[in-house]
Amino acid sequence: MKNLKNYTIVLLLLVFSGCSEDIESVNYDEINPSIFPSSEADIQAIVASAYYPLRGSYGNGIHSTSENGLMFILDATTEILQGPYGVQQEASLHSYKASSTAFTRFYDVFYNKISSMTLSIDRIENSKVNELIKKQAIAEIRCARGLLAYELFDLYGPLVVAPLEVLKNPLKEEPLARLSNAEMVNFIENDLKAAAENLKSPAETPYGRLSSGMARMVLVRLYLHEKRWAEVEAQTNAIIGMNYYGLEDDYVGLWDVKAPVESREVIWAVPADYAGTSENQWQLMCLPANFPGRGGYGTIQSSWKFYDSFEATDIRKNALIAEYTGTDGVTYNRANPANYMQLGPIPLKIDPDAARTTALTTVDIIVYRYPDVLLSKAEALVNKTGTPTQEAIDLVNVVRKRAKISELQLVNYATIDKFNDMILLERSHEYWCENGQYRSDLIRHGKFTEHAKALNGAASQSEPYKALFPFSLARISEGKGKFIQNTGYIN
Repeated sequence: MKNLKNYTIVLLLLVFSGCSEDIESVNYDEINPSIFPSSEADIQAIVASAYYPLRGSYGNGIHSTSENGLMFILDATTEILQGPYGVQQEASLHSYKASSTAFTRFYDVFYNKISSMTLSIDRIENSKVNELIKKQAIAEIRCARGLLAYELFDLYGPLVVAPLEVLKNPLKEEPLARLSNAEMVNFIENDLKAAAENLKSPAETPYGRLSSGMARMVLVRLYLHEKRWAEVEAQTNAIIGMNYYGLEDDYVGLWDVKAPVESREVIWAVPADYAGTSENQWQLMCLPANFPGRGGYGTIQSSWKFYDSFEATDIRKNALIAEYTGTDGVTYNRANPANYMQLGPIPLKIDPDAARTTALTTVDIIVYRYPDVLLSKAEALVNKTGTPTQEAIDLVNVVRKRAKISELQLVNYATIDKFNDMILLERSHEYWCENGQYRSDLIRHGKFTEHAKALNGAASQSEPYKALFPFSLARISEGKGKFIQNTGYIN
């Protein structure tokens, strides 16, 4: 991979890895602030620590492509992915409850990382390092904190966000209540706005690092979540106005073994490597053991319902593998699925990387791309006024043209309901198996439960309250009456 990618990987490895006998993990929450940070290198090490929970890692990286990561578990609550057993099936059937650790773990594992970033910002602010270096470092950490806080908010609703004075007095036990929705949104919004103002432009930002474009992209997602349409439009216009981003001609090539380091379409990606510093395990998750080249565990499939929703010529459908001949010489497909395709095709959006020698791949984890900006602006334009427009249709057609499918005509989407149904479908087709945000799209339009029941029929346990995941019983107990469980969950 290119030097920038290697630099990011090496820096993370040096700071955090416990894989080598010669490298010890460093906990910056236990370092004496009177002597650390005292140099630019110290500041950069603290910034690198903010990326640690955002990487792809089975144990503690929120963008893992395993069942411990957002994409896998969130897309599995929709028609994009289905699981025949385990937590995958629990996600598909919406049968999760407060004792379902696969669904409560995201809060339990990651909420304290927000506190760690708060302490990091305070340490940098009080350091004697160059003010410009401090400003850039704080902006990067605030973007990371805003992103992580948004992702947890999207899963659970408002969180507990410990104020700095509480964090600086850790020996005093002080149960805290969750923020109100307005307070939570304000916290995330303030972080991302400050980051957007002070981070470097996409053109100046090394691949894999957070830029002003990424800060604005997460603001778009936050404002979509809150249906603040005018602000979605303003932020998408700001991103478009950077005159940097655009669509690649080669859609499939974005997920090649060679990282899209120079791509103007990628807003933010998590670099992956064989060493496990940041892991991409997707082939292992979705490929059957008998898949030609190198197989996997076959833990997850797509659904035939999702597959059938694509137009025949849509190139985005090609990575949904509807037929293959296994190493046993048998051809598997919808008519002969065995236990490999009984729910749907194999969702292999990334390069098979058949030459990989470990369970991991170097295909990077793309989290946000420019088409989301175009589709988000189209949705905002229509929902702000309640009337579909030619401008909105034209934005959608930019994405569809690259997908090799027919252009839409405004006359066929003249009502807001028809337009929103279309935009939801287009989002699912463009963004399947990327950041898991299609779940949030369905929730925003009141379709989450409806789609789950249409997919699974009587087996579905979906209810409107399942739009939020439960918190663990341990967190509720720790709260001593201040921490309130999400509505609907009792055990």
